[in-house]
This record gives sequence, C-alpha cells and structure tokens, in this order.
Amino acid sequence: MELFFRKFGEAAPPLLIVHGLYGSSDNWVSIARDLSDRFEVFVVDQRNHGQSPHSPQHDYPSMREDLRELMDAQGIKKAVLIGHSMGGKTVMSFAEAWPERVQALVSVDIAPKSYRNLALASRTAANHTNMIDAMMKVDLSKISSREEADLALAASIGSERIRGFLLKNLRREKGGDFSWQINLEAISNNLDAIFEGMDRDSIAERGGITGFPALFISGGDSEYIRAMDYQMIRDIFPTAEVVTVPGAGHWVHAEQPALLVKTIRYFLDI
Repeated sequence: MELFFRKFGEAAPPLLIVHGLYGSSDNWVSIARDLSDRFEVFVVDQRNHGQSPHSPQHDYPSMREDLRELMDAQGIKKAVLIGHSMGGKTVMSFAEAWPERVQALVSVDIAPKSYRNLALASRTAANHTNMIDAMMKVDLSKISSREEADLALAASIGSERIRGFLLKNLRREKGGDFSWQINLEAISNNLDAIFEGMDRDSIAERGGITGFPALFISGGDSEYIRAMDYQMIRDIFPTAEVVTVPGAGHWVHAEQPALLVKTIRYFLDI
C-alpha cells in the first residue's frame, strides 16, 4: 500500500515516525521539524488513517509491509524508526522481520506485550471500544459544525482532551458535509489484531531482536508500560533501554514534546 507521508529536512540519515491509533502524521509535525536538523524525517499516515488508503485488513504484518514499501520507494536501505502506541508495535514488527534495515528503534509508550486483556492493560486502552462506538454512532448527516460533533461525542466520552484528539479525524468535504478520515469499520473489526503482542518465547529462544539500539519511552502518568513489562521488553530487545518522561500520559508527544525530543536526541547521541 502506498502510504501518504510528509518529509522534513535533507540531512542524513533517514528517520521515520509512525503514529498511533486514531492519529496521523499531523500529530507529529512539530517533533519532525525539531529533528529535521540532523535527519531526513518521514512522517507517515498508517493505513486507514489520515490521507493514506483504506483497507479492511489492519494488522502488524500488513502495516510493517506498508512501511517496507515506503522505504523501498524512497530508496531508504536503513532508518531510525520511531513509533507511538500502535505505531510502536508497527516498528517493532518491522524490526523483527528486517532487523538489518533498522538503524535504531524508539517505541513511545507501548510495550511488545498483548493488550487484549484490557483489565490488565490501562484505563485508556479499556476505552478503545467505547471511543470507536461513540464515533460510529455520530450521525454525520446531521452535523453542521465541529462543536456539534463534539457535543455528540460528549455523551459517551467525558474527556474534552480525548474528544479533541478524536475530532482531528473529522474532515469537511467540498460540499460541506462531514466525514471521518479514519476507517472506523476496519479499526473496529481489527481491534484484537491491534492489541496483539509479540511472541516473547519464540523470539527469546532465537536470542531476541538485535543489531541496533532500542529505546522504550514511557509516559510517567501512563499505564501502558509498567515495571513488570521491563523484563519482557529486554527478552525481545536485549539491548533495550527503558526511560520515563515525567508529566506525560500516553500522548507523550503532545504533553511533553520538548522533553521527548531531548530524550530522543540523547539516545541517538546528537
């Protein structure tokens, strides 16, 4: 699949940023610009998100293949890969398949574990089904403004910040009608695949995924990466470092952007 992407900077080496569920390349523009002084930064829209094509298939084998096709098309043999949440799982899956094409890996607030058991995951993860249902129930034919869409979502989603993030997926067509950019049906049908984890035992038996440095960044106020996950992370990525960004929840790039960039730069030694 030919993904939509934005590019910032001309300096080598290449660096790819992959957003999370409900996100898009728009969410990472400021981070990309900050890093573009030392990298050629590509910020992608994953399938079924942003301006990239829609598909009924939405799983990590598909998303890592999308990323490989983009790198091939741009002549990128090896890159630094940064992924947030679902995007973090995408770059981990890519690294498992093609470790020789990874310069360094940064996973932002996501572990390689399964998040299917929502009772053991975070409160935010447990709300995914609710958020998707709320978005699908909005009758867009009766919506004439973003304020009305926000009001419709408020009945099911109490957080104004989360509603604002979800509403970034709402676009007004040329005729004035509203539509969702995100493929809600595909996301809803593939939530199990999105929550899926990596095969810890099988990967560990092969010595883990190596050949590049790896960094896992946890939001200090987030529950997505817990202390109990550190060993699993290092079983799969033996060279991994785990650091915490204070004052940030799951959306580290929105809540602590300067500290996130500083952490990435320190890790990449720039």
